[in-house]
Amino acid sequence: MHHGESIEPSSLNGKITDFLSLLQRARSRALLLDYDGTLAPFTCDPAQAYPYPEIRETLRRIQRETDTRLVIVTGRKASDIPKLLNLTGIEVWGCHGVERLGANGSNEIARIDARLLAAIETASQLIACEGFSNLAERKTASIAVHWRGKEHLSENVLRRMRHIWSMIPDRSDLRFAPFDGGIEIRVAKIDKGDAIRAILRDLGQEAAIAYLGDDLTDEDAFGALTRRGLNVLVKERSRPSLADAWIKPPEDLLKFLRAWISACRSSSKTTSKAKS
Repeated sequence: MHHGESIEPSSLNGKITDFLSLLQRARSRALLLDYDGTLAPFTCDPAQAYPYPEIRETLRRIQRETDTRLVIVTGRKASDIPKLLNLTGIEVWGCHGVERLGANGSNEIARIDARLLAAIETASQLIACEGFSNLAERKTASIAVHWRGKEHLSENVLRRMRHIWSMIPDRSDLRFAPFDGGIEIRVAKIDKGDAIRAILRDLGQEAAIAYLGDDLTDEDAFGALTRRGLNVLVKERSRPSLADAWIKPPEDLLKFLRAWISACRSSSKTTSKAKS
C-alpha cells in the first residue's frame, strides 16, 4: 500500500494528467464511481444522502456529451441510486457487486448459496436480540449496522457485533467488514472488485477506465483495477491506499469530472478531423 499522489487545488497533474491524455486517445471509456462519501456527503439518514452540489448535472453532462460508460459501484441496494442521483439510464452495481441494475433497466442478482443467506438471517436475528434493529439495514446478501450520527455508540456496537459474529456457526464464506460509519456482515466471495473485473471483461484491454472511491470497501475495486486503469481516492484526508492519486470532494472531484468531459470532447474533435 502507498499514499496516493494528491491533486494540487489549482491544477490536475501527475498520474491524473497522464490518464486524461490516454482518455483522449482511447477507443472506449468507463468512469466507475462509488456513491456515499464520493459523490455524496455522509448523512445520518442514508435516505437523505443526496449528491454534492453540481455533481448531478455534471454526471448528466457526461451521459449526454460523451461516450462514457458511467457506472456506480456501491454497497447500497442498486435501486437506491437512481432515486438519490435523480438520473435515468445509469448502470449500478449494488450490494458490493451482488446486484446489477443495467442502464436499460435490466436487473440481475448473483446466485447466493442458501447456507450463506441462512447465516446472514441468523446474524439479523441476533442483531435484533441485541436491540440494534433501529441501526440495522438488511440487504440482498448482507446486514449492515450503521452508527453515523451516533458515534458514541460505536465501541459498544462494535463489541456486540464481534460477539454476534462469534456466534454464527459457519463463518468461512462470510466477511466481517468495517466501513466508514458502521460494520457489515456479508458474503465474502463477492465484492466491488468482482464488478470491476466484469466491466474489464466487457470492455477489453484498450479501454480507458477510472475508479473513484473513498471507503475501505473501495480497496477491493482499486485492487482489481491496478495497472489496468486509474484509481482515485476521494477523501478530505489521505490514508494508506492502493489508489494512484488522491483528490478532495467536492471541488477537486468536480474538477476531475469536468476534465473528463473536456478530454472526451477533444477526442470527438480529433476523430471528426481524422474522418474529414
